[in-house]
Amino acid sequence: MPLHQHSADTDAELVLRPQFAQTATTATLPTHRLPEGSMPPDTAAQVVADELLLDGNARLNLATFVTTWMEPEATALLAASADKNIVDKDEYPRTAELERRCVNILADLWSADAGQETATGCSTTGSSEACMLAGLALKWRWRAAREAAGQPVDRPNLVMGANVQVCWEKFCRYWDVEPRLVPVSAAATHLTAEEAAAHCDERTIGVVAILGSTFDGSYEPVAEIAAALDALQERTGHDVPLHVDAASGGFVAPFLDPDLVWDFRLPRVQSINASGHKYGLVSPGVGWALWRNAAALPEELVFHVDYLGGDMPTFALNFSRPGAQVVVQYHHFLRLGREGYTAVQQACRGTASWLADEIGGMDDFETLSHGRELPVLAFRAADPDRLSVFAVSEALRAHGWIVPAYHMPAGMSDVAVLRIVVRNGFSRELAALLLQDLRTVVARLDGGRPPRSGEERTGFHH
Repeated sequence: MPLHQHSADTDAELVLRPQFAQTATTATLPTHRLPEGSMPPDTAAQVVADELLLDGNARLNLATFVTTWMEPEATALLAASADKNIVDKDEYPRTAELERRCVNILADLWSADAGQETATGCSTTGSSEACMLAGLALKWRWRAAREAAGQPVDRPNLVMGANVQVCWEKFCRYWDVEPRLVPVSAAATHLTAEEAAAHCDERTIGVVAILGSTFDGSYEPVAEIAAALDALQERTGHDVPLHVDAASGGFVAPFLDPDLVWDFRLPRVQSINASGHKYGLVSPGVGWALWRNAAALPEELVFHVDYLGGDMPTFALNFSRPGAQVVVQYHHFLRLGREGYTAVQQACRGTASWLADEIGGMDDFETLSHGRELPVLAFRAADPDRLSVFAVSEALRAHGWIVPAYHMPAGMSDVAVLRIVVRNGFSRELAALLLQDLRTVVARLDGGRPPRSGEERTGFHH
């Protein structure tokens, strides 16, 4: 979450509309201090609603991977479960049971070890927490193996592409692990098998492979990376586990790419994370962390808490959190099934591929990805000196569209791109309107105009 600083403008006030002011003394409200008195709930709600009018339209936000539309029945379930704290498993045993069912459904979907009484995994607030938990399990397993062999446990490292989501860099900083970020290139905009193995040594706690890069939507070659790590172990004895960050792809590949081997079918894969609030189709925030089996998750990381009269095993970075999103995740599994998830993700991919073909056919742009893995397309200006992607992004905002412009990661940082994330609810009709506005914007922009100060701060939202 953003780290907000104390505001210097402590005397700022909100001016109430005359219809809302109950007395002359309630015509204004402090913005950075609690008001002295109370107000009617409908008045407070309207004041907040007015504040939110200038937020972008979530349905037109093509920067985020996060779900921005659900069916009314799912929204109603979310509201009905909003007061449930998922950690209170004795108080809300059916919510806990739905969480357990979701973990087992995902274990089956991702081919976890068969024959287990129950799958090994948990819900989280999102993929960022799930990645932290998976990273901790990797570090603890590495440390235990080193201690058992009488070897030093200092200076652990984690290998990953420079295109990883920032949560992995946070993990390394917070838990004192060296991040080995492999630069990308125009030939490979993500981690390759050869580079992954080349950056590993006896202090490597694991390799992170991404099933769906946030930069361009591409899948990293998980099976090839696993094979390269197998070969590395044969040559050097270094047994390096593999974690798959499937924040988005974990809810896409099983339905659209069932023959793609990326999950627990690969013995090298020890853990997987995914975001239920991305292509899992749930409103934020819920994520999932799963391990191949109980042996892949060190027991010392699991706390057994005597809570509300019962033993509660927990593995999390926080304690209390909402259970509503878990309830809705299970609803979606029932509501959609394999057939429904396949239809939704295929519609998204079809729209993304169509947009990529249309934009790629324009003289002004070159596509880097085509929406044929994640429903995501990234494209750059054919002539950056004539057309700035940052200017295009800013101009599209005037039409209501939020399309981020940003530089690619290390190795391609000189390349600036625009990216469109196609999510459930972004129809072919909306895509056609976006394309029309894009063409209007390009035609209007002065091709030789350099970016104004601040344009390159256009947001890149995960």
